[in-house]
Amino acid sequence: MKTIKLPCFEMVLELGDKGGGSIVSDLHDDRAMDTPAHNLYNACMDMVESMVLAHACAGIKVDSPEYVEGLELSVQSLINNYE
Repeated sequence: MKTIKLPCFEMVLELGDKGGGSIVSDLHDDRAMDTPAHNLYNACMDMVESMVLAHACAGIKVDSPEYVEGLELSVQSLINNYE
């Protein structure tokens, strides 16, 4: 098992020895709202988490400064479009 802690969004990845893994972060908006915009926002954040985990499982260095910068810019763009 390998743990990767990213310096943004409280993102922590756990990679299995034989592939696969899990990810947790503070990207989701956990307020109790059931609106289309809120659900879309959380779906977008699920996609971001899935992509980061898939990249890490594929061997991409997701904790590199360049990757983290791109991740932060992408998430900020999603947040700006949500607000």
